[in-house]
Amino acid sequence: MNLIQPNLNGSKLRIGIVQARFTNEIGSKMLEVCCNTLQELGVADEDITVATVPGALEVPLILQNMASSEQYDALIAIGVVIRGETYHFELVSNESGAGVTRVGLDYNIPIANAILTTENDEQAIVRIEEKASDAAKVAVECANLVNRLLEEQFDDEDDE
Repeated sequence: MNLIQPNLNGSKLRIGIVQARFTNEIGSKMLEVCCNTLQELGVADEDITVATVPGALEVPLILQNMASSEQYDALIAIGVVIRGETYHFELVSNESGAGVTRVGLDYNIPIANAILTTENDEQAIVRIEEKASDAAKVAVECANLVNRLLEEQFDDEDDE
């Protein structure tokens, strides 16, 4: 059995982050926590690119542009969708989530989805630290895993 161990060394990685500005106070704090965690994991400040967009529905488009540039090892989506009194919550939550997933699969790039979906501001505030920190760790770990799998694939092709 060949078990690949998690690798949280971000020293050679380039990470792109897209932050939705709607509910900016929460999103800005998430961005701060996420960037701090990335730096703790060894990602250099100059290797972190941040783009902001108006809301969660715009996040996938910018992720797609970042992914197509092939300049990043992983991407992170940050934002908050808080339930209101209309169906809009479900629409935004479902479509932004599906868009983020589709970009990752279409471009074979890890994307940590840290777009919170909560009932109220209080729930979002409680989840800021953990969700933002986890997103950074997921991005680094998955970037290293994908990079390793690609290296092994190329090594196998060279052996043939």
